[in-house]
Amino acid sequence: MYVHVKKEKYMNMILHKAETRGHANHGWLNSYHTFSFAGYHNTERVHFGALRVLNDDTVAAGMGFGSHPHDNMEIISIPLSGDLKHKDSMGNEAVIKQGDVQVMSAGTGIHHSEMNANKDQEVKFLQIWVFPNKRNVQPRYGQVTLDTSNMKNNLLQVVSPDQSDEGVWIHQDAWFSMGNLEKGFSASYKLNKNGNGVYAFVTAGNVTINNQELNNRDGLGITETDELTVTATTDATVLLMEVPMTIH
Repeated sequence: MYVHVKKEKYMNMILHKAETRGHANHGWLNSYHTFSFAGYHNTERVHFGALRVLNDDTVAAGMGFGSHPHDNMEIISIPLSGDLKHKDSMGNEAVIKQGDVQVMSAGTGIHHSEMNANKDQEVKFLQIWVFPNKRNVQPRYGQVTLDTSNMKNNLLQVVSPDQSDEGVWIHQDAWFSMGNLEKGFSASYKLNKNGNGVYAFVTAGNVTINNQELNNRDGLGITETDELTVTATTDATVLLMEVPMTIH
């Protein structure tokens, strides 16, 4: 289902219900694809501006992705539960867990692996790919541990294009924010750059965004506006991904 929802003359919204996503269950990996990926191809859902991939992955205990290549993509991983072990061709080895955000600028090329660090529980994480605004940069790795208390009834910035900002930085005029909102709480978000859009993804609970209802794992693309309001109709967690709508 690909639903265009018009909200007044200045805003356009594209609703992606959770059950309409692409799905691949490989046993060790259970993955839901908001946009076309691997064996899932939908010509109406290839990307949202510079946002190319939004995968909602569950990896079985002790399993994972062996070493594989990437280039010219900004890759962000956000664990939702469990622990994810990372190793790459730059010599980085790390474990990321809930409350962490990881970024790789693949640039001229990188190999990496992602494994469930635990033998007794699943790991759930979002893997997000963003087209960069610079090609063939030197590959780079970054990781931060967030103070999640700052996400309570607040949209905490976790990704930006500025190295001096909170969170991790990427080669793109993109800003990501996450919030843990209590039922009934409303948070406003003002876009950082004219012409950008926002893709909202709900990782827990239910919210409304400018009066559009969203449930767990629903996604909503919003363009032609400079501000939006997120209201939690239950206790909820939401990720907002502000990205350019034009790819250079």
